[in-house]
Amino acid sequence: MRHLSLKLRLMLIFAAVSVLTFAAAGYLSLTETKESIDEFFDTYQMALARNLSSVDWQNMNGAIKKQTDKNLKHIRNADDDDDAIGFAVFNLQGQRVFDDNEKGLAFGFNTNIGAFGTEIIDDEPWRVVRVKSADDKFIIAVGQELDYRDDMVWDMTEEFMLPWMWGLGLLLLIMLIAVSYEFKPLKNLIGNIKNRNPEDLSSIPTDKLPSEIVPLVNSLNGLLAKIEKMLNRERRFVSDAAHELRTPLTALQVQLEVLEMSDDDAKTRKKAADNLSQGLKRAAHLVEQLLALSRLDVSLASGKLDEEPIDWKHLAQEVCNEYQTAAAEKNITVINNALNEGPLTEANKHLAATIIKNLLENAVKYSPEGAEIEIESKRGMLTVTNSGVKVAKEHLGKLSQRFYRPSGQNEKGSGLGLSIVKSITDFYGCELSFANTDNGFKVTIKK
Repeated sequence: MRHLSLKLRLMLIFAAVSVLTFAAAGYLSLTETKESIDEFFDTYQMALARNLSSVDWQNMNGAIKKQTDKNLKHIRNADDDDDAIGFAVFNLQGQRVFDDNEKGLAFGFNTNIGAFGTEIIDDEPWRVVRVKSADDKFIIAVGQELDYRDDMVWDMTEEFMLPWMWGLGLLLLIMLIAVSYEFKPLKNLIGNIKNRNPEDLSSIPTDKLPSEIVPLVNSLNGLLAKIEKMLNRERRFVSDAAHELRTPLTALQVQLEVLEMSDDDAKTRKKAADNLSQGLKRAAHLVEQLLALSRLDVSLASGKLDEEPIDWKHLAQEVCNEYQTAAAEKNITVINNALNEGPLTEANKHLAATIIKNLLENAVKYSPEGAEIEIESKRGMLTVTNSGVKVAKEHLGKLSQRFYRPSGQNEKGSGLGLSIVKSITDFYGCELSFANTDNGFKVTIKK
């Protein structure tokens, strides 16, 4: 049943509940009607028996009986149903004194006085009561065929339930029309989604939808917004990657051509080979940064990251050890003044390490010979300061943009390091800022 449409399932449930309710009501009606009919006819039998018991049966003879039957036949519009009721009168010796000349002829003598009982008369069940006459000399038996009562019960129940049956059918028809009408907005919603252009990720209108469907559509709109954001991010990434890779690939091609044309010039060949090697390293680093940025975007978009307590001092020391050789080549001193606490108490350890790694890499790369780099942290804050470096004010607000590099830079780079840091800090709700201080260029992360 779960594979059927919701509308059909609702109608089947309504029909089943209605039929069960109708059946229960019919059964109760049948039971109540039977009780009422039995009570009515029992009272009628007792009234007839009481009237017959007051008759003077002592002087009753055959002539009187014939005259009574003759008089009854001349009554107009008489509905004399001989199956309905019958009676017979016996003396105490068991002799039949009088009867109704119909079913009463089959009644037998019995001394069971004052109680209703069921007897088989002419192979049919009858309900019979016997009483004594007023002079205690006769026994009067009054009975009624039970099939007559049953037929009347069924007729009355049918007359009562038939309008309800037609009403139930009309009610189900109205419910079908109402359900179909109420499901129309949902049908329109399905058509809207089905016929929508794959490029159309705009929100689905909810103004004409039932309130029960609105949360579902709102969730769907949220999903569409996330998909649109993801697609825009992927398009921007592909566009930026293609733009940034074009320059190094072109340079590599030029160096390769120079290398091919310098067959007899060993010095030129060596220089071209060195340039080609450096170009390959830069291209590899750019691709590595692009892949790291792509993986970061996917991880941050999913929101499913393993988090653990971060020891910023220990983490900063690990990164400092990693860049010790690069710093020594430029005679740069790296000072780790980080405390155990930092801008985040708990975070993904890899992402926290990426923050320090990218900041330290930029500091080492763009600091002059003999510069000093200091890493500091305390509760809610992390700073990295490199001496001897100043950045023009017009560039400070753009440093975290993807592929942005201030003009006049001698160092080669991808312009993605600070953008990666920005993505991580935004995810954790931190503020990333840049400033020129008396000690040099300073990067601050605050929670």
